Amino acid sequence: MTINDQQITVLFFAVLHERAGTRNVSIDVIADMTVDDVVLAARNAAPKDPKPGNSVMLALNGEYVRGNASVKAGDEIALIPPVSGGSGDIKTETDWVFITLELLDAAPLTEFVTTGVDGAVVTFLGNTRDHNQGRIVDYLDYEAYQPMAENKMAEIIKEMRCKWDLGKIAIAHRTGQVDIGETSMVVAVGSAHRRPAFESALYFIDRLKEIVPIWKKEIFEGGEVWIGETPGANNETPPPTPTR
Repeated sequence: MTINDQQITVLFFAVLHERAGTRNVSIDVIADMTVDDVVLAARNAAPKDPKPGNSVMLALNGEYVRGNASVKAGDEIALIPPVSGGSGDIKTETDWVFITLELLDAAPLTEFVTTGVDGAVVTFLGNTRDHNQGRIVDYLDYEAYQPMAENKMAEIIKEMRCKWDLGKIAIAHRTGQVDIGETSMVVAVGSAHRRPAFESALYFIDRLKEIVPIWKKEIFEGGEVWIGETPGANNETPPPTPTR
C-alpha cells in the first residue's frame, strides 16, 4: 500500500483556501481518528491556519457530517464555509442540473421545462449588479465544490417535489468570473399552476444558500470580499461540531 493510501485529503474552499495558502493537505491516518481530529491536523499542516471560525460545516466524501464522525484512509474531507448561493451535469427525464464556466442562456432551460401539460413556467435569473452595500462592483467570481454542489442541488429538487406537484425543473449555475449584467444562475420550474411554480423556485434559491457548496467573491473598486465570509474567523478557537 502506498503512502497516499494511508492518508486523508482535506480541502479548503473560498476564503479558507486563501487563508490556508493551499487548496488541500494530506493527513496521515491514525487509529480511531475523527473528522475533528483530521481538521485540527490539517490546520496545523497548512502553510497558514485558515481559522475557520464557528460557521464552517464539514463534508466527508461529499456528504455533510458531524465532527465526531469516524474516518478511514482514502477519505476526503472538505471544510465548507458559509455558501453564497453558486462542471458537469445531472440529467433525468424531468430534471436538469449543471454547473459551468460558460455563459448561461436561459432559453434552453425554459424550453426544457415548457410542456403541453403544465400551464405555468417560472424562470428566475440571478444577474451581477454593479453595486452592493455602497460599493461599486467590478465583477463576481464563483467557486464550487464538485460534484457535491450538483448532488446537493439535485437533493433540493427532490425536496421541492415532496412539497409541490411540479413538472420539469432545470437549474444552471456559473463558476468563475461573472461580469456586470451577466447571469450567474438560472432556475426554471414548470407546474400545472402558478403558485407552486413561484413558491418552489423561491424555495430552491433559499435552500441553495443554505446547503450547496458554491461561494461568491465580490471584486469592487478598492478591494474584494467573499460574500458570507465566516464570522469570527480571526479567533483561535477550533470550530464546533456542525449541527447539520
